Amino acid sequence: MLRILAAFTLAVCTAGLCARAAAADQGQSPPSPQAADPRAALLKRLPAGSKVDDLRPSPIPGIYEIVQGAEVSYLTADGKYFIDGNLYDMDSRENLTEVVRTRARLAMISAVPESQMVIFSPKNPLYTITVFTDVDCAYCRQLHSEIAELNRLGVRVRYMFFPRTGPNTDSWKKAEVVWCSANRNEALTRAKSGAQLDMTKTCAATPVAREYALGQSIGVRGTPAIVTERGDLISGYMPSRELVQQIKDLQLAKR
Repeated sequence: MLRILAAFTLAVCTAGLCARAAAADQGQSPPSPQAADPRAALLKRLPAGSKVDDLRPSPIPGIYEIVQGAEVSYLTADGKYFIDGNLYDMDSRENLTEVVRTRARLAMISAVPESQMVIFSPKNPLYTITVFTDVDCAYCRQLHSEIAELNRLGVRVRYMFFPRTGPNTDSWKKAEVVWCSANRNEALTRAKSGAQLDMTKTCAATPVAREYALGQSIGVRGTPAIVTERGDLISGYMPSRELVQQIKDLQLAKR
């Protein structure tokens, strides 16, 4: 969101005016307004690398929805006003912005194969959660200490790595060591208990960098960050029974 706000201060020339000026210089007729995508001019208001497809019509006429990862904001069609906040349907009281975020999170996580995750599952799971975790995070360790109870309550836990300290740090290296271990589940449990790891262990490729970037895209700001199978984001630790109740409540709210 900050990068969008920073880019929003750039000066803009509307596509229509620029096209007319260029056409006049070359003695050509200006292009038909219908031929140009009106979103193209608005890209000047957004960060470098933004795409036309990041802009979609919002439920409000004359306002575009900006969707980048799971970040959602709004821009008026003339490029003059930027809106940072949630959009609600006053009849249903539904948070329409969160609906878009939820779908985006779910789509991005669904694109990751489970072979790139460390999974702790009961035999017949009732719920599945995806947890962005940091080996050294105290609350991540607390959550993992309850993994057997979560499994007993029917929760399947899929771990993805999110070392909060970033690349080239001890937490990042520990995540890579866990991934390179012959038994990743056992290595992750040992790491979260504070056991010493063989820091020389390496392998050809790990998903740590990809999962860290994914976490940033979906709005992870701390760990543990828990995403339900419907795309809801639960930030922070909850005792196992409270977490299961929260999952149930979120499911009921979406019916």
